[in-house]
Amino acid sequence: MIHDLRRIEVVEDAMVVVLQRKTEAERLAIAFRMWAFARDLITRQVRGDFPELPAAEVQQIVAGRLSHGAC
Repeated sequence: MIHDLRRIEVVEDAMVVVLQRKTEAERLAIAFRMWAFARDLITRQVRGDFPELPAAEVQQIVAGRLSHGAC
């Protein structure tokens, strides 16, 4: 594999083969688990940084971070 320094994210050739063999549903499930992990990680970080915030505000902050400020 040739690495292009202009690209930040590069998928290894072996991983491409693995993902190509998965069904659409399997790939979607992987993506959902990755998103859920990111959401949970950000939620724990926000709760740790601002323990006094109510859950609704924590959810708003997390949604904003996950959507790059679109919320």
